[in-house]
Amino acid sequence: MINTSFLEKIAAVVIQNYETKLAETTIILPNKRAKVFLIEALKKETHKTILSPDIISIEDFVQDVASIRSIDSIELLFEFYEVYLSVTEKQHQQSFELFANWAKTLLQDFNEIDRYLLDPNHVLSYLKDIEDIKKWGVEVENKTKLLENYIDFWKLLPLYYDALYNHLLNKAIGYQGLIYREAVNNLNHFSNTVSSRSFIFAGFNALNAAEEKIVQHLLAMDQAKIYWDTDQTFLNDPYHDAGLFVRRFKESWKYYKSHPFEWIVDDFSQSKNIQVIGSPKTIGQAKIAGSIIENLITENPAGSLDKVAVVLGEESLLIPVLYSLPASVGALNITMGYSGKNNPSQILIAKLFKMHTNALSRKGDSYVFYYKDVLDVLTHPLVAPYANANHLVKIIKENNYTFISHNRIIELYGHSSNLFDLLFKKWESGSLAVLENISALLLLIKTNFDKDNEEEKIAKSFVYAVFKVINKLINYYTSHNHIDNIDTLHAIYKQIIDVAEVSFEGEPLRGLQIMGVLESRVLDFDTVIITSMNEGKFPAGKSQNSFIPYDVKRELGLPTFKEKDAIYTYHFYHLLQRAKNIYLIYNTENDGLDAGERSRFITQLEVEKQPRHNLTFDIYNPVLPSTAYQPMVIPKSEAVMNRLKEIALAGFSPSALTSYIRNPIDFYFQKILRIREVEEVEENIALNTLGTIIHETLKALYEPFIGRFISEEDITKCFKLLDEEVLKQFKVVYKEGEIKKGRNLLAFEVAKRNVFNFLKVELEAIRNGDAIKIIALEQTYQRELTHPSLPFPVLIKGNVDRIEQRNGKIRIIDYKTGKVEKANVVLKTWNGLTNELKNDKIIQVLAYAFMFEKEAGNMPIEVGIISFKNLKSGFLPFIFKEEKDLDTTVSEQTLALYLKEIVLLLNEIFDTTIPFEEKIN
Repeated sequence: MINTSFLEKIAAVVIQNYETKLAETTIILPNKRAKVFLIEALKKETHKTILSPDIISIEDFVQDVASIRSIDSIELLFEFYEVYLSVTEKQHQQSFELFANWAKTLLQDFNEIDRYLLDPNHVLSYLKDIEDIKKWGVEVENKTKLLENYIDFWKLLPLYYDALYNHLLNKAIGYQGLIYREAVNNLNHFSNTVSSRSFIFAGFNALNAAEEKIVQHLLAMDQAKIYWDTDQTFLNDPYHDAGLFVRRFKESWKYYKSHPFEWIVDDFSQSKNIQVIGSPKTIGQAKIAGSIIENLITENPAGSLDKVAVVLGEESLLIPVLYSLPASVGALNITMGYSGKNNPSQILIAKLFKMHTNALSRKGDSYVFYYKDVLDVLTHPLVAPYANANHLVKIIKENNYTFISHNRIIELYGHSSNLFDLLFKKWESGSLAVLENISALLLLIKTNFDKDNEEEKIAKSFVYAVFKVINKLINYYTSHNHIDNIDTLHAIYKQIIDVAEVSFEGEPLRGLQIMGVLESRVLDFDTVIITSMNEGKFPAGKSQNSFIPYDVKRELGLPTFKEKDAIYTYHFYHLLQRAKNIYLIYNTENDGLDAGERSRFITQLEVEKQPRHNLTFDIYNPVLPSTAYQPMVIPKSEAVMNRLKEIALAGFSPSALTSYIRNPIDFYFQKILRIREVEEVEENIALNTLGTIIHETLKALYEPFIGRFISEEDITKCFKLLDEEVLKQFKVVYKEGEIKKGRNLLAFEVAKRNVFNFLKVELEAIRNGDAIKIIALEQTYQRELTHPSLPFPVLIKGNVDRIEQRNGKIRIIDYKTGKVEKANVVLKTWNGLTNELKNDKIIQVLAYAFMFEKEAGNMPIEVGIISFKNLKSGFLPFIFKEEKDLDTTVSEQTLALYLKEIVLLLNEIFDTTIPFEEKIN
């Protein structure tokens, strides 16, 4: 049995009954989208050349009846604000920002009141009375100013309504409800002027009171016919929401007392394959939709996808679905609105607003950008490939520019480019200049796209959508110049981008259709794939964005969420009505409020299962690997061995040895591959940076004393130079970073305190009779290590913080900014020294002893650590076995035992059969 689509049936009726007067026939459809499909159906129905009848959407038709131009929600908001200012006393007037918050909801209520032809004064004074009753309990003397203003607001609603209505009427413009009300007022006049025309209403479901009145009037005048597309399964079931409206019309319209009700079909009960598929997360749903389409193509390579529709229950699935489609799809038609919020171009403009509004609001500074805002803009995919700003990004990261002035950024960029100039032009000449600047920027971005690339075509649609919004704003700002403030502009932009949609234009009659739920009205497909079949997404759930309470809506006959649900139900069942293969995909994850609960529509299909429906349920889960992560294992190739020889020749530092012990893979990346970590801006001083500052300050303070004994006077001088020296080192190490604010100021003070405490300990030691002679500071030493078992000699090379002669001994000191305890430098056993990471400090300090042994001559050597977080313990020397009165000097025997362990470690590093193996944790 071949299903005839609803539009084909309409086409047949038109050709059969209206062929002689097509020019005088108007067909009215629920949306503009179906027009193309109806024209195609008319073409197929006739073999002659004919004039097409006039085909329009219900909204356009009502505008014709009313002779009033419809305005969009943005323009309406501006017009309402003008009216609001004209009727509100100066001292009570709110800024546009505050006004817009409640005005959007109020306008929706005005719209509903008008569409349902209610008496506005009755409804709005009803709301005021409800609020009055709520406040009855409040004594007169307890009424606060806030409460009075609140009551006043409700009193003013009828005034706002009347003033806005008349203001718009004078301009012959209006919102949807106003146009509907005026159309009903103008009905008699309209039907007289078009008495020779015939009207066909096709494919409707829910009608508001105004639409009902218009349709019934034209039916009564015998100027119109109406064709419903309703299935007997829903119509004859008194509880089925898909038939809710049509049942009401069939029972209550006078027209049906004497005319047949057309058309009731029996398509839903025909045989259908319905697959319900659960999958985790949004991306899982997109992947499944893609694989279903791939299977359809594989099963029928010659077949077309013209009769296949992917209906997205949630618009944010569009991009994932596009990426999941197989390359063999070919023609593709996206017919849906996509929210401005998720638009990549709008994300760039939002980042631009953030960067400039932050720069403007930095009190006391001239135009100063915050580095994160700058990097966000420069690394955005629409900017990064064309701005040539990689060098600037690098400079900002390497120099720790937390805040960067406008002049400095221009100077660092170094050359002129249109894109860069538009991004960083100061926003100081008012809102209009800002909007014109953004408009120019979007035009420039558009020129960077490749005309023939499909992905870039979609990106272009995104840019165009934002461009339209900006140009609308330019128009409004030109005529409403009383709102000139960048913060307000930002707020308006955010409000508007929420309602701005990206429209995609495709080839509607060819290929795969991807659409939203509303776009599927009146159309029929053989195969339907519906995503986001979750409660709260499909149907959309209760959203009460209105000042009118539910019970009042019920009483006055305004639609509530019950009616909205019924509309959704009709759309869903209409999608299934003539389809043969249906795939319903939902999210199984239960994070979020409603994500995991599958839609009640699925349950309904299950409970009211038709005998000829084949219903199957599947849950798709991604394949989980048995081990989450395989540690890396890298064999030692010839190139690796050559690099190891290079390192042995140039010098192994103690830290290179400890990095191998910590994790051989780190050693491989850092030393063999020479991969450095990416520079990032340090907003707050990192611990290693703080350590460098302390080291460098001590070096600078002690340098004048190298080669001589230190006196009390020397240390006193150091105290005087301390502040200046720490500041100097901060600037050297932290470059352009912010020093005098927030955490960094604390870090600055910590660095000063650490050096101050160190000097105090030193001074005390000298007073107690210690003779201290500085031999070297921050100096590099090296010594070759040869051993019969090593494949080649290895140079051990490292930087020593301080070497001094103290009371007849050589003391080699390593500074640590972190906390080191005495236990960290006490060794219990030599066996397995290099297998334990906890011995890293010992391996390090004994390497210094080995390197300096020859320079020390006959003098005994001791090595150890001074920990700034444990200064009270003073110098922590290396000791083997913790015994009382143990000698802290490093004997020849100690060094021999140490080197034996180091040779074992080096042999492991040089062994070609032992790969570099990653240590987890």
